[in-house]
Amino acid sequence: MNANFSQIQTLVSQENFCLWENLDSTKQKEITQNFASPDNPQCIVYPQNQLEIAAVIAYIHDNNGKILLCSGGSKLSWGGLVQNVDVVVSIERLNQVIEHAVGDLTVTVEAGTKLADLQAVLAKSGQFLPLDPASPEFATIGGIIATADAGSLRQRYGGVRDLLLGITFVRADGQIAIAGGRVVKNVAGYDLMKLFTGSYGTLGAICQATLRVYPLPEASITVVLTGNVENLTQAAKTLRASALTPAKFDLLSPELVTNLRLGEGMGLVASFASLKESVKQQSATLVEVGKQLGLYSSIYIDKDEARLWQELQQQMRQTDTEQITCKIGVLPAAAVEVMLLLDSVSRGMSLIHALSGLGVWRCPADTTVAEILRVRSLCQSRGGFLTILEAPIGCKQQLDVWGYSGNSLELMRKIKYQFDPKNVLNPHRFVGGI
Repeated sequence: MNANFSQIQTLVSQENFCLWENLDSTKQKEITQNFASPDNPQCIVYPQNQLEIAAVIAYIHDNNGKILLCSGGSKLSWGGLVQNVDVVVSIERLNQVIEHAVGDLTVTVEAGTKLADLQAVLAKSGQFLPLDPASPEFATIGGIIATADAGSLRQRYGGVRDLLLGITFVRADGQIAIAGGRVVKNVAGYDLMKLFTGSYGTLGAICQATLRVYPLPEASITVVLTGNVENLTQAAKTLRASALTPAKFDLLSPELVTNLRLGEGMGLVASFASLKESVKQQSATLVEVGKQLGLYSSIYIDKDEARLWQELQQQMRQTDTEQITCKIGVLPAAAVEVMLLLDSVSRGMSLIHALSGLGVWRCPADTTVAEILRVRSLCQSRGGFLTILEAPIGCKQQLDVWGYSGNSLELMRKIKYQFDPKNVLNPHRFVGGI
């Protein structure tokens, strides 16, 4: 990159610019944990508004530089290994709630806002954003959208793309663009915000987002069933076919059940969140289903319920590059079969969302490439996939992180070229080296 760093500094002010050698070592390690080469960026920039982001990106684009976009940094270790980055552009200082339309059930927020902070604001009006990503205390709205990171709440509310109404973003050439709007019903046209969901920052720098929010439920109860596979499978089928409406509905591998001290065998965990009488009736119905099938059941409420989901989050979703964390997807009908096969061919533990077939498989850092490929092959044979989110750099260098086997790679490359022909943004982080 042929750039004058003093010029970049004037674009953002001195306190929002830092040369790499002056950056705190902890921050350096956080940024480089997913780098393919030992070459470090030359500086990090913290724009404070959209215009500064646009000016910085335009300058780096015009000087043929490469950018690593980030926000809170909780998911920097995800995806493909980044290569040849000159400047890190952090959006974490764009952290304001722009507008909360309480009556319309929408919120417009800057991309660097932490989810936990946004939830605190929404809670004052009895509302919440139904997303439960990895590292929820650190995850920012921009990072959640860029990685399409949704957890168990997708059972009722859908994924990130289903909640996203509009975005403002900066293109690779520094131009500011808008997609969607601030209302639930948008006009017809291209849903660019959905295209940006899960694009890992390769199409543009998300600065602002409008999302749909929901009323906080009056009460919630979580039911856990554990026991033998056949009966648990039947319980899952019964729940799927019933009129019950769980907010969360997950299948847990035997090792995960053991680690959480929930019992023995495979597990089913379902959370009901609605009116108080409704959740009582629904949870009692599921407990009765388990009883008839000879399954062990337990009920969690209040602090015990919160603690259970927190421990489950820590077991499966806590950021840790000393372990290998993979996103998996299978046909929902094959979820139990795949979970058992995963348990038999690997040393890891897994969680699968019962209706979508999406989930997480986690295993020790010394798991061999052959083991990972065997699990990937298993998922693909059941109509699914396996993508490596977190792993030691050495592991990622030995295989294709994404393992994409579909027929849309050429289309994705064309889209990338239309948005970023010079490959400025987050190079090599996405599918196929995009």
